[in-house]
Amino acid sequence: MIKKSVVCVLAFLLFVSLFNAPLGAQENKTVILATTTSVQDTGLLDVLIAAFQKKSGFTAKAIAVGTGQALGMGRLGEADILWIHSPADEKQFMEDGYGINRTTFMHNDFVILGPKNDPAKVIGTENVAGVFIKISVAKALFVSRGDNSGTHKKEKAIWQEAGVSPDKGAYIEVGQGMAQTVSIANEKQGYVLTDRSTYLSLKKSIDLVIVFQGDKPLINRYSLILVNPDKFPKVNARGARVLFDFILSGYSREIIDNFGKEKFGEQLFFWDIKENLQ
Repeated sequence: MIKKSVVCVLAFLLFVSLFNAPLGAQENKTVILATTTSVQDTGLLDVLIAAFQKKSGFTAKAIAVGTGQALGMGRLGEADILWIHSPADEKQFMEDGYGINRTTFMHNDFVILGPKNDPAKVIGTENVAGVFIKISVAKALFVSRGDNSGTHKKEKAIWQEAGVSPDKGAYIEVGQGMAQTVSIANEKQGYVLTDRSTYLSLKKSIDLVIVFQGDKPLINRYSLILVNPDKFPKVNARGARVLFDFILSGYSREIIDNFGKEKFGEQLFFWDIKENLQ
C-alpha cells in the first residue's frame, strides 16, 4: 500500500514537472522566414505559406524586406531561413559560416519600366548598359529602391557596368519595397528597374510600360538558405528544415509553375534549380 502511494506521488510529480516545463523545452512550432518583397507583393508567398502550414503543423512567420536586410537578420540569428536573390551576397554569407544548405531554385527576370513617351529614347537599345547610359545622358528621372535589396544591388551593378552615374537631380532613392517603388515611379513618370513578376501584378493599375527586357544580366535567381544553428542555438533548425524541404518539393514546384497564369495571364516564376551548396 505504501509502495503504491509512493508510485502515485512520483507519477504526479512527473506530470507536474512536464506541465510546468519551460517553453524552451517544448518544440518551437514557429518558423521565421526572412524574404524579399517581390514574392510577397505578387501573392506567391501567401499561397505557399498557407499550404505549408496546412500540411506541416508549423506556423511560418514571413518578414518581407530587402535582401540586404534579410541577410542582416540571418547574420544576427533573427531568422531561421532566408529566401533571397543576390548571388554574390549569398555566397559571402555561406563563406562566413552564417548559412547552410543554400539552394538556388527558381527565377524570373528584371525589366526596365518607363513612361510611354520614353523621354530617354531607350526603346530599341541593344543591352541594358546602353539603356542606363541613355538615361544618364538624357538626365531622365530614375526611381531607385535605395534599400540595399537584391534589386537595388542589381541596379548599382548595371550603373557600374555602364560606366556612368545617374544625374543627381533626376535620381530618387525611395527606400521602399518593389511594389511601392514602382508606384512612385509611375506617379512621377520616371524609369525604374523591377522584376517582371511585380510588374505583372501591378500592370493594370499603372501607366508605365516595359521599355527594355531580355538581356542576360537581367535574369533574377532566387535562393533558399538555412541559417546555421551552430552559430545561433535559438534558431528553429527543425522547423526551418521542414519549410526548406516543402518549398523545394514537387508540390511547391507545381504551385510555382502555375502561379500567375489565371490571374495575370502568364507564369510569374520559373522552377530552375541551379546549384546545391552545403
